[in-house]
Amino acid sequence: MTFDDYLANYRRKTSKSRRLFDRACKVFPGGISHNIRFFEPYPFFVDAAKGKTLHDVDGNRYTDYWMGHWALILGHSPPNVANKLAWQVKRGTLYGTVNEASVKLAETIQQLVPSAEMLRFSSTGSEATMYATRLARAKTGRRVIAKVIGGWHGFNTTLMQSVNYPFEVDEGPGLVEEDGQFIESIPFNDLEGSLKTLETIKDDLACVIVEPLLGGAGCIPAQKEYLEGLQEFCKRAGGLFILDEIVTGFRLSIQGATGTYRLDPDLITLGKIVGGGMPIGVVCGRREIMSLADPVLNKDKQARCAIGGGTFSANPVTMMAGLATIDYLKRNKERVYSKIDRLGAEARQGLTKIFSENKIACEVTGTGSVFLTHFLSNKVNKITNALDVALSNREMLSRYHRALIASYGIFFLPTKMGAFSFAHNVQDVKNLLSTTSKIVESKALA
Repeated sequence: MTFDDYLANYRRKTSKSRRLFDRACKVFPGGISHNIRFFEPYPFFVDAAKGKTLHDVDGNRYTDYWMGHWALILGHSPPNVANKLAWQVKRGTLYGTVNEASVKLAETIQQLVPSAEMLRFSSTGSEATMYATRLARAKTGRRVIAKVIGGWHGFNTTLMQSVNYPFEVDEGPGLVEEDGQFIESIPFNDLEGSLKTLETIKDDLACVIVEPLLGGAGCIPAQKEYLEGLQEFCKRAGGLFILDEIVTGFRLSIQGATGTYRLDPDLITLGKIVGGGMPIGVVCGRREIMSLADPVLNKDKQARCAIGGGTFSANPVTMMAGLATIDYLKRNKERVYSKIDRLGAEARQGLTKIFSENKIACEVTGTGSVFLTHFLSNKVNKITNALDVALSNREMLSRYHRALIASYGIFFLPTKMGAFSFAHNVQDVKNLLSTTSKIVESKALA
């Protein structure tokens, strides 16, 4: 079975999606409203989702490993969350004023996340990271933000630097040179190289912002010594250490990477899981930093850091969904995390074994419940950072994921990491491994 056969099968079973995509291209640039959601020949259109399963408009079912950009740790529409949402929707979706559920969710986060002494809700992760870096500049009076090469912190203008390969090239039209003049890029998991760069800017360093696991750039965990070294440098230099936990918050543990790595960041950004499947962003951290945004204490606008929220920030629907999700995780943390971490480990081990036995050079990265297969090339034989990922055989990875979608009803967003939810089980791992073996045997990846 050739790869063209897989594509032909996909086209046969998704004719309604094809027609919908044709319509979508007439109203959306590229036919989509999020750049990464397009994949060739066209994406299938979902009309329902439950547990671990997506249902498309053509009646096809897919075991989902994308899980809403990795946000759905309990699966699609878990009963405890869905019931709370149904109750809240009847009472109102947007009050435009304060609500009790936001206080309860904030208190829960405060109790669970180290360093989260105060917090502010927004509607997206991009807003949260934008607010975090603005707070850092306000607190320190400095200008330079250091970020990791390949690090993704959302579409806010300040942090749209060195995101995509080739990393030294500007990210595209619409971003002017001035936007990046106070951004410095440092190499991921290379403490010596990072400190060498940071030393040159330490007197104007407002903050270092880093993901403890490169999510969009390849599912690569940070080395503990790397994060500790960056944190220690910030403390010595007077800059803030910001941990971007939008992916890892409540994913790696009930305390996120902050607890797993035993770190002490000045600010943390959260999103995804904490919204329970609804839009959210959170910036949280030390009281003396977060208080800079207090409009009551800082009545003079010259004294107040201008971070807000937005029309839909802390809306009662999101707050209720987030509260239901985090409360469930808190009450069932041993059961949830032991299960999804075990599934992740079995998938990584099983995939590594299959490709090794078939003499296909690859490395399966990840930690806990997240994982991604990288096919190695003559340019790279080890995956440690975003450059290694960019130089690996991305076309082979895309073919692998699209073959899973086309003939076996297994969905990874092509080239992106997968995540297990509490709705998955051991049989799903077995199915993933057996279908991977079939794809390898078909020579469709060649």
